[in-house]
Amino acid sequence: MLDGAIKLPKMQPVKVNVHREIIGVVKSITVSLSKIGKFYASILVDDGVATPSPIHTIGKVVGIDLGLSHYAIGSNGEKTANPRFVKRAEKNLRRKQRQLSKKAKGSANRAKARLMVAKCHEKVANARADFQHKLSRTLIDENQAVIVETLKSANMMKNRKLAKHIADASWYSFVLKLEYKAKEQGKYLVKLDQWYASSKTCHGCGHKLEEMPLSVRKWDCPSCGVTDIDRDLNAALNIRDKGILELKAAGRSSLLMEAV
Repeated sequence: MLDGAIKLPKMQPVKVNVHREIIGVVKSITVSLSKIGKFYASILVDDGVATPSPIHTIGKVVGIDLGLSHYAIGSNGEKTANPRFVKRAEKNLRRKQRQLSKKAKGSANRAKARLMVAKCHEKVANARADFQHKLSRTLIDENQAVIVETLKSANMMKNRKLAKHIADASWYSFVLKLEYKAKEQGKYLVKLDQWYASSKTCHGCGHKLEEMPLSVRKWDCPSCGVTDIDRDLNAALNIRDKGILELKAAGRSSLLMEAV
């Protein structure tokens, strides 16, 4: 690694735009080519810092219900709007795809049009990744334990009406970001079983409904009489409580101080 450049085997130093200061011993450099023709170098560095030990006190626990109307609903009542990046870029993307379809195969104009489509897709992917990084960073910084549900997107995408929106949400990628951010701070991420009925179980009394279609956003509990139960907030509270039970079962009950 040189000042403003990287040295690769059998090549002259290559100028690069360094996004962050590199501290430590460079172990490897992986060069990749994006679909729009840009080269990226991923640099693996040993900074000599040991992996932090798990924290000794879990002060705040939050349950997160992932959805489409809202991207993330916290057990603390906070709701994060779903940006719907694909929908926002849909008009522009369709126009560029129509232009691409009109170009002759093998022509230079078709190659240019294909590049424009690829740039549009990359912009959407970058915006989604930026949103997920910021949200996951906030959740991990503000809590000592985060509880999420495990969603099988492949099964959910069999619903053709929701498939595009589910793919755009990319919940799996978001949970991965939560996971490594929690690990690097010694905090806890609990992933619940996918079959846990968080939405149709009353948080107050534990009564479980037989069915609850997606169109039902609020419901009344026939057991304890609570009315206008917010489906998403109820799910987030159930997720939090279930995660606390799993933390206790794992022998971490002495660490739990407060659940919000």
